[in-house]
Amino acid sequence: MKRRRFLTRTAQGVAAGAVAGAALSAPAIAQGLRRLKMVTTWPRDFPGLGTGAQRLADNITAMSQGRLDVKVYAAGELVPASETFDAVSGGAADIYHAIEYYFQHRSRALIFFASVPFGMTAGEMAAWVYHGGGQELWDEASAAFNIKPFQVGNTGAQMGGWYNREINTIEDFKGLKIRIPGLGGEVLARLGAIPVTLSGGEIFSALQSGKLDATEWAGPWGDLELGFYKVAKHYYYPGFYEPGTALSSGVNRKLWDRLDDDLKIIVSQAMAAENAVSRAEFQARNADALFTLRQVHKVDMRRFDDGTMKAIGAASGEVVAALGTDGDALTRRVFDDFKKFRGKALSWSHLGEQSFWNARILPFKY
Repeated sequence: MKRRRFLTRTAQGVAAGAVAGAALSAPAIAQGLRRLKMVTTWPRDFPGLGTGAQRLADNITAMSQGRLDVKVYAAGELVPASETFDAVSGGAADIYHAIEYYFQHRSRALIFFASVPFGMTAGEMAAWVYHGGGQELWDEASAAFNIKPFQVGNTGAQMGGWYNREINTIEDFKGLKIRIPGLGGEVLARLGAIPVTLSGGEIFSALQSGKLDATEWAGPWGDLELGFYKVAKHYYYPGFYEPGTALSSGVNRKLWDRLDDDLKIIVSQAMAAENAVSRAEFQARNADALFTLRQVHKVDMRRFDDGTMKAIGAASGEVVAALGTDGDALTRRVFDDFKKFRGKALSWSHLGEQSFWNARILPFKY
């Protein structure tokens, strides 16, 4: 989807949500058929996000042989993007497709099941959730809101963002107006930046007008689609704030509990399959988009220097640690478990993957 279509559909979707919101109804259940509403935080057909939600819905429908008939409502078509979690929690919708840090106003514990600055990579996040006890903690955190959660994808490592100001030292963040959500915004605020909250459809014009000095979004695939290279001078890396952002889906818990056991297995496996397919798709498309940005559009690629990254890392540690001391009891437990698993993951990734990555870039012919 091109940027103009993205903006148009976002505006149309928000308007439609105001009308459609009043017409919400409980799941239609009759003669073993369940027609389910999936609400998303994405514009319809937005690459990787909107398309992933549709693929998940189609697969649940097909794998259940139509016993579960899932219809996707993009952001604003049934409810505004910001209300997807509450819609599923209250039973007005059945499933959401989103990122958990969008819902941190409901529970700060949910942040850990999306991404935290200098946290875990896509593979490490999956390992924690599937095999390290993360799913059980996530289930507990979401149960308070009548939701059964699942991982359904990962953007992989994101970029550092688009800047109209050079970042040569940590001092250059002072006064910088940057669109960045969640904990990443809290980190940069500690360094003197001014975090701004804007929806994806508002970013391009804000950069163009000077309302923003910089923005993060995702990786090259999404960034290319939104055309940021047209209105920003420099493309920075690495993306400290989202090293492996997990996409999520939540099912209304009362609905989940009423499903037959075989349907629970089907839904669980569809979610797991989408998690793997989505992660692979982002990996492939990011590589293609990066080539286009560098070779076709001649984007100026910049790397944050080590001094800047150390200062950001120190601030990130303070922000994340505060969740472990100032949060509620469950958030503190999730923080402790996340931190423990991250430590184990680092011990292996440094020895295994990191050492191989370092060796792979040595100057030899291949």
